[in-house]
Amino acid sequence: MTNSSSARCKSLLGWYRRHARILPWRETCEPYPIWISEIMLQQTQVQTVLPRYRQWFDIFPDIASLANASVDTVLKCWQGLGYYRRARLLHQAARHIMQQHQGHFPQQFDQILALPGIGKSTAGAIASFCFAARTPVLDGNVKRVLRRWHALPDASERMLWQQAQAAIDISPDPAIWNQAMMELGATRCGRTPDCAACPVRRHCASAFQQAPAWNTSRKTTIQHVHWQVHLHLHPERGIWLVRREENGIWGGLWAPPITELPRAPAQSPCHIHPLTHRRLHLYALHRHETPSGNGQWCRHLTTHALPTGILRLLRKHRLIDAEHRLCGLDEQ
Repeated sequence: MTNSSSARCKSLLGWYRRHARILPWRETCEPYPIWISEIMLQQTQVQTVLPRYRQWFDIFPDIASLANASVDTVLKCWQGLGYYRRARLLHQAARHIMQQHQGHFPQQFDQILALPGIGKSTAGAIASFCFAARTPVLDGNVKRVLRRWHALPDASERMLWQQAQAAIDISPDPAIWNQAMMELGATRCGRTPDCAACPVRRHCASAFQQAPAWNTSRKTTIQHVHWQVHLHLHPERGIWLVRREENGIWGGLWAPPITELPRAPAQSPCHIHPLTHRRLHLYALHRHETPSGNGQWCRHLTTHALPTGILRLLRKHRLIDAEHRLCGLDEQ
């Protein structure tokens, strides 16, 4: 252990004890709630997750209740969090735990890693938080911190894992260390670093350097997609919905039939829905013929998980109210 590494460890842990945000998943070491928080927090902001995290356990208080639920119920509970593949994999993992581990969340890193939807970083987080394993986390925040600490903006994934492991090996508490690393990246060492407020600036090789090389985010290429949304409406039956293919945008969710257009129409879209790498331009088309194919009429959307983009489109057409209840069908 070098003097610099030891001092950095001490400074970071001391700062975390004083300034860590109070978050509900930090108040337990039980694997089920920590697992749920880790999956929800993937590519989703803390403030968005907080209310949904608390609601989750009202519906699925334990792994058994999650495993026994239908996939539609799970997707409905996940509605609004995006990246719905996470919810489907949670459901699959819960069933795996019930079948292969007698309902007990596995404690060994390799067994955790084998669960659907869990990668090396998430497995490391759960193993360290719940079972005191010296397994590092390497999410986007931690990668950014490590690259700056060592002044290696182009460090490979393999090198970052080595650095993360070396760092956690010298920490007295692997669970707190991982939390502190993620907290530092989320609050002090963000894309625009606040070096003046950073507790480890004296031990960081790139402190106060604002060169472009330290911006570790890459420019995202946005693809514009134009979709015709076919609205089949009936005053008694409701709206016609089909389940979308599992492999694709909004996979497994319910939506009106959608046709991808080869080019942008002359009219403006009814709604533009942003995704990470795409912009969905949605054009509503009211259809009066009887729908065909696999689908179902739906009068109450409370039992179906619909994409946020579709809900916003329906709201703009005054077809649903604030509670996602269908309305105004008689006027169509």
